[in-house]
Amino acid sequence: MKRLFVFVPAILLVLFLLSSFVLKEKDAGEKTTKGTKSWPVNIVFKSTDGGQTWQDISKGLPENLRKDSIKGNSFFANDKGLFIRVGNGLYHSTPNATAPFWTKEIFPDEHSSIAPGKSWIFANNYWGINLKKTSGTSVWSPIFENFQEPRIRSVFETAGGTIFIGTDRGFFKTANNGKTWKHVHTGSLVGHLAESNGVLVAISMRKIIRSTDNGENWAVVSSEGGEAWDVKQIKGGFAAITSSSASNTRGLRTSYDGGKTWQPIDAGLQGKDFIDSIWRTWNDRLSLQAFMTSIIQVGENFFCTHPAGIFRSSDKGKTWKLLLPSIENKVFNLFVSGNVIYAIPSKGGC
Repeated sequence: MKRLFVFVPAILLVLFLLSSFVLKEKDAGEKTTKGTKSWPVNIVFKSTDGGQTWQDISKGLPENLRKDSIKGNSFFANDKGLFIRVGNGLYHSTPNATAPFWTKEIFPDEHSSIAPGKSWIFANNYWGINLKKTSGTSVWSPIFENFQEPRIRSVFETAGGTIFIGTDRGFFKTANNGKTWKHVHTGSLVGHLAESNGVLVAISMRKIIRSTDNGENWAVVSSEGGEAWDVKQIKGGFAAITSSSASNTRGLRTSYDGGKTWQPIDAGLQGKDFIDSIWRTWNDRLSLQAFMTSIIQVGENFFCTHPAGIFRSSDKGKTWKLLLPSIENKVFNLFVSGNVIYAIPSKGGC
């Protein structure tokens, strides 16, 4: 009986000490959790070694940024790095940036798309607000006070300084910084433009169109029964993202003769379910995910994306190697700045 009375206080003492220790650990954990600043992950990736390894450079973007909130034409890359528009902020990451990877400046219109120019950053939204910022400054001003056309879809500046604006009524161009405008192409569903060796190609009515006189006249060059969704400049020519309405498959084509003829380079990807998702919209019209594929060239290598991830080809598209698997079934958008590759996962679609 005496032994029992001796052990009971001892047990109570041990329990008291243990509970005190647990409470202190809990308090310390709460302080650590509250004191630690979180940051977004899996928003932006960067590779500096040709896609062999990838670094998450999301730190420095808004803490509450959702993984699928960066969409459409709210990002681009040029020789100065990657630019992303998030709400009323324009974020910039240089090719050699270290954590935190981003600097921020105030952006005047949170609904605008952004696009690069030779010495400007263009900002525009669908309803006609158009602004520009001279590189190295933080001052935004109207791009072209004489351009009142709404429904702007794209802005592009050629190497010679001619500026094209794509709208729901086609392409307009100015050769004198917006003092006068000319309607040079009539057609809906116009998309991005690309330039190589003085030749311009673009998308109109889901076909590739081509101009050899600085956009004065355009001719359709793709007539193979498929549809075209995007065009890019590559070394010595162009690359295009196409699709077949008959088989619902997506394709990649290149041209090295100034956009006259186009050759497929996706044979090595056809066995990897290189297929677009098709669904019906609210008004029962078929829609096809337009920006589910991205293609760039770095050195002699092609990089492309589809639902499986990022692939690289070192033999002009004959074979492809998976470099970075997709994240949460999202498809990457690819951008290049020098030899640095940026990848942004998104849901794609138009």
